[in-house]
Amino acid sequence: MKVCIAEKPSVAKEIAEILGAKQRKDGYYEGNGYQVTWSFGHLCELKEPHEYDSAYREWNLNMLPILPQKFGIKVKNDKGVEKQFNTIATLFEHASEVINCGDAGQEGELIQRWIFSKANCKKPLKRLWISSLTEEAIREGFTKLKDGKDYENLYFAGYSRAAADWLLGMNATRLFTVKYGNGKQVLSIGRVQTPTLAMIVNRQLEINAFKSAVFYELKTKYREVIFNAQLDRFQGDEKQKGDSLLESIKESPFEITSVEIKKGKESSPRLFDLTSLQVECNKKFGYSADDTLKIIQNLYEKKLVTYPRVDTTYLPNDVYPKIPGILNNMVNYQALVKPLLGTEIRKSTKVFDDKKVTDHHAIIPTDVKAQGLMGNEALVYDAIAKRFLAAFYPDCEVSNTTVLGKAKEVEFKATGKQILFDGWRAVYGKESVGEEEEEKTQILPEFVQGESGKHEVFLSEGKTSPPKAFTEATLLRAMETAGKQVEDEELRDLMKDNGIGRPSTRAAIIETLFRRNYIKRERKNLIPTITGMELIRVINNEILKSAEMTGKWEFKLRQIEKGEYQAEAFLTEMKQMVSDLVVQVRSESAQRITIASHAAVVEKDDKIVCPKCKTGTMLKGKAAFGCSNYKSGCDMKVPFELMGKKLTEAQIKSLLEKKKTSVIKGFTSGSGKKDGILKLTDTFNVEFEEAQVKVKAVKNKKGAEENKSGICPLCKKGTILKGKAAYGCSEYKNGCTFRLPFDTVIVP
Repeated sequence: MKVCIAEKPSVAKEIAEILGAKQRKDGYYEGNGYQVTWSFGHLCELKEPHEYDSAYREWNLNMLPILPQKFGIKVKNDKGVEKQFNTIATLFEHASEVINCGDAGQEGELIQRWIFSKANCKKPLKRLWISSLTEEAIREGFTKLKDGKDYENLYFAGYSRAAADWLLGMNATRLFTVKYGNGKQVLSIGRVQTPTLAMIVNRQLEINAFKSAVFYELKTKYREVIFNAQLDRFQGDEKQKGDSLLESIKESPFEITSVEIKKGKESSPRLFDLTSLQVECNKKFGYSADDTLKIIQNLYEKKLVTYPRVDTTYLPNDVYPKIPGILNNMVNYQALVKPLLGTEIRKSTKVFDDKKVTDHHAIIPTDVKAQGLMGNEALVYDAIAKRFLAAFYPDCEVSNTTVLGKAKEVEFKATGKQILFDGWRAVYGKESVGEEEEEKTQILPEFVQGESGKHEVFLSEGKTSPPKAFTEATLLRAMETAGKQVEDEELRDLMKDNGIGRPSTRAAIIETLFRRNYIKRERKNLIPTITGMELIRVINNEILKSAEMTGKWEFKLRQIEKGEYQAEAFLTEMKQMVSDLVVQVRSESAQRITIASHAAVVEKDDKIVCPKCKTGTMLKGKAAFGCSNYKSGCDMKVPFELMGKKLTEAQIKSLLEKKKTSVIKGFTSGSGKKDGILKLTDTFNVEFEEAQVKVKAVKNKKGAEENKSGICPLCKKGTILKGKAAYGCSEYKNGCTFRLPFDTVIVP
């Protein structure tokens, strides 16, 4: 019997159907020579310090550093997890072969390998490696199963990353909490988390230290076009000098000395990797990196897009023959698809390049028709679809005009840009495209060299601007390039190996900084809290704060993945760094840091984090629960009473944390009393949904046939539908296993 193990129940169900393993068992499917089981993400994890030695329960400087000779793995302390793990281990025992069907990435490999290790699985191992969850991709993947040994380096890299994060996190967090904490908050330190915080803090320090200065620029207006003098700015105390120059030329005619027109082409924006998609969605829709990751993961699991956790913007050449099929099935975009299908589909090296594709390719739509999408999912899918379509359109043709002129001996310059042929821009219409900053370009009339006439010269006053605070979009780009400001896409590609974090982990790092109360949002800007500022202030070890050093560690992890560096050597370096850090911090004089005033509230077990801004805490007022960040503009609020029904705190907490309540009785509407649930929408409004009739207890087939559909008692999402021989849940395709034959007792 071949045993397949997927990362999620829903994926296992899809694989089981395709393989013909249609008999549902407790924790797996069986049939046609296969058993298909699943994990729930991380079933196993690294052991805690006290599980190596009970003395480590105490946070004591004298017990540091904690450097396990060999890292131990344990099954998570959860009854459901333990039961599923035992099921998997039993299946492995009797398997002839194990097929790893986990998520096709470093984290997915780590999750599965830890399960194999803990279950002591010694059976032959194969690997399913696919870039989408469509039926075609899964079938093709099973015809091309890889040897599990081919992915050992991927596991070593994942293991090294997890162990390094454990070493630094466990030791440095205890070290700084005991040395500098004031007993109110754990001072969390992380390999990627801390340099990311340092970037935000350092940017804020630059903003705080910035002193604005007034300056003046000499400009003139000729034929309704603004020309800029080719001179340095006049500083505030040089205004008189600028006025004097203005007076000397204002009566002189303005002469056009040069007209240069250059025609050029603009390529379509790159296809999306995860980071560029997160950047786009943050700029365009205001989504956090974490929000975008969750949305694209949902689209992936619905088979509508390819694997999302990628860091390449290219496609391999073997995808090219599949492009017409994908285009034909983009049912909502046929007006844009039509111009592409009449001729041979364009194949550009800026899109197709085998050398720039590793495990997975750029994020693109699949050939599954995307119908019925709404809200956030529709917007993110639309962004991916248009970026994909634009890649096969012709280049945009532009005309760039530079006009030079002079008044007396003072030279001036004006520039303008004109789109001659839309090309790929036709896909977007008037939408802003990609990450480009739309310059305020002038529409220039036709100028002739040698022409002259009157002009209006003036001094334009301005002020120097401070550096801009990070947004999630700009922070993601800074993480990708280890803190360096890089606009050029080609150069960014070259620097990705040295970025801090990985595309799949950066959103979680940012969310961790919010959770630790190290940063907060002010509109779109990310601002460090007092705690965040103070923590970076007391860290004297520059390595710990260095984005560049963290980028070098990331590069070594990628080398491990490629088999070019040893995991043992990497972990030896990390242990030495941790040991040196402990010695350094122990010798420093203690100086307790200031904790932000609301940090203690955020750390309480009974906190309710605001679901809208994600940094505030929901506080109980006179008539409603509201966000503690209301002064900063967050208007999240849930009243105590809705539709004539007073809500309990438990119901409000469920609504805020789970985005829905259980069935509540006694709402008042125009047609009388109603029972139903409250839901929190994507726009953070509260909606009422009337409850459906519940399944009643019956004891025979006749009674079951007369029963009305109701809410599924297992998943609480679907409705009970009548089949040929049993009632089942409408969510069966999404993994719900509720099924009751007509001749059994049906209970709510």
